[in-house]
Amino acid sequence: MKNLDFGKDKINRLIMFFSIPCVISMLINSVYNIVDQIFIGKGVGTLGNAATNVIFPLIIIFNAVAGLIGNGAAANLSLRLGENNKKEASQSIGNAITLTLIVSILLSVFAYIALPKLVYLFGCTDSVYQYAVDYGRIIIVGAPFMLFYSSISSIIRADGSPAYSMLMLVVGAIINIILDPVFIFVFNMGVKGGALATVIGQVVSFIIALCYIKRIKSVKLSLDDYKLNKGTFKVLALGLSSFITQSIILVLFVFMNNILTYLGSLSKFGADIPLSVYGVISKINSLFISTVLGISIGAQPIIGFNYGAGNLERVKETLKRIIVINFIIGLVFNVLFIAFPEQIAGIFISANDESYSLFMEFAVLMCHSFMLLLCLNSFEMTTSISIQSLGNVKKSTLITFIRQIILFIPISLILAFPSGFGIKGVLYAGAVADVLCFVITIFIFRSEYVKLGKSITTKEESSIDEINNKEYKDAFDKVITISREYGSGGRYVANLLAEKLGIPCYDAELIRLTAKESGFTKEFVEKSDQTRKSYYENDNRIFNAESKVIKKVAEHPCIIVGRCADYILRDRKNVVNIFLYSDDQSKIKRAVKYYNIPKKDALKKIKNINKDRAKHYKFYSNREWKSLDNYDLLVNVDKYGVEECSQFLEKYLRGSK
Repeated sequence: MKNLDFGKDKINRLIMFFSIPCVISMLINSVYNIVDQIFIGKGVGTLGNAATNVIFPLIIIFNAVAGLIGNGAAANLSLRLGENNKKEASQSIGNAITLTLIVSILLSVFAYIALPKLVYLFGCTDSVYQYAVDYGRIIIVGAPFMLFYSSISSIIRADGSPAYSMLMLVVGAIINIILDPVFIFVFNMGVKGGALATVIGQVVSFIIALCYIKRIKSVKLSLDDYKLNKGTFKVLALGLSSFITQSIILVLFVFMNNILTYLGSLSKFGADIPLSVYGVISKINSLFISTVLGISIGAQPIIGFNYGAGNLERVKETLKRIIVINFIIGLVFNVLFIAFPEQIAGIFISANDESYSLFMEFAVLMCHSFMLLLCLNSFEMTTSISIQSLGNVKKSTLITFIRQIILFIPISLILAFPSGFGIKGVLYAGAVADVLCFVITIFIFRSEYVKLGKSITTKEESSIDEINNKEYKDAFDKVITISREYGSGGRYVANLLAEKLGIPCYDAELIRLTAKESGFTKEFVEKSDQTRKSYYENDNRIFNAESKVIKKVAEHPCIIVGRCADYILRDRKNVVNIFLYSDDQSKIKRAVKYYNIPKKDALKKIKNINKDRAKHYKFYSNREWKSLDNYDLLVNVDKYGVEECSQFLEKYLRGSK
């Protein structure tokens, strides 16, 4: 993480660093359900597969809450880090941890009590009921552990440790894979064995997630950060898109379970086979969804940081890259579903199962209809997550809502009943909804993309080298650094002195040059330059870029105002370090006259600004700002006045050649 620069590093490198571990993490999350489905399908049969499908809406609910809290905290963390607001960043993490613990326990208790009624709501049939309840009760016991590590994994990735997040999930998945066949086949536990293996893996992942909290590196957490406050609503607001997306998927899943069960009972397939096949194909489809969402969510820190820092061109470039990558992934999965439906479905059922033929027939039908154009979904999901990274929750949510609720459900009902296509009408409705949603999403994405603006290159964007390619007619060959108290008139002295010596004076110009060097916007660097109240990762990047700029401009005679220039150039022999000061009354007069500060507030503001300058200097140089050892000359500006002070310094400097 220390070697990464969100503002300047190659975007492909950043995407790979964050997205690959994120994709693996999300794929592993999907593997939990797929592994259970495979072993249960082989060991229990069609009814076992149907049971896991009935319980899957509960897992969606838990993931929805984890996304609400975790993705919200992660998005808020990235945005606040981009703005250099460390206080809100740490509060968002602390609030997320506390809220996750409370909600996960309450939700699990409710789900356990209501499970017998919930399974029927989720499309359960009488023949599947006992399998679903046995599987679900054990899954619910492990739900708090799953909800916690799922939520924290998003924060871990945003904190710059995607590999740790990946490891956390890999360990749990491996344990699940090992224990599944042991419990199902060796101990003959059936669906209960699959559920128990899953829960044990989740507990291990929970412990690993818990261990990371003390290792969070982007901010320092205090006990106060864990107290729920109004900042909690900001976290939840940014995670709302993820929550609503999952909730919409829940509605879709419940709708599909019920309508396939009903229409299936009216067809040769019966009620249980469509329910089972839909669960199987949905689990495989979750690999596609996990890959696309993993890349999109992995890009969130890059998008959020650069958006917060105002680097809109990098935001646009990142968006273009992930859209292309995800669309290619969509095409690959599309080909797999169309070309190999029997091979995919065959993983989940034994050839000796009495319903094997009908199971495979319905699986092929579903892959060639419902999954026909799933590649278009990649654009919808990428746009939704990307817009969420920019803080636009409403549009992000709208995209998913349009596809699943506004389009798919009404279209499927029309094709199934009035049009008379029955169960086939429901399946083909998926492809129709994908096309319509793709067209609508193009317009939504374009509107957001246009808002990011166009790249503007002007003459102002000259480089340090261009500035230094000047011929200096004067023989003066010194570099002067001027440190000054706020209100001492030091900036005016520096400009007058530069004119007299015929050399450039770098003050506000350093902000623009630093912005160009660091990759941050001019406004962001200027804001940091004005506040200087915290010293973290952003500040370090700015200081490093500023140091590089100062060393470059110091290759020629010039005056550099403030910014620890005396310390940065301490090893250069042709540097003269000057400190300018004045008495409090003179500083107050200047603050009132030139900075429009009310007289009653002037002294307090002056002292606060000088205190911040001293802290900044101490942090980077480990020296005292006003120490006599740092400077070659200390001058009381009011002894001479600004004009005469500049004349005095000119004589001194020319005489010191």
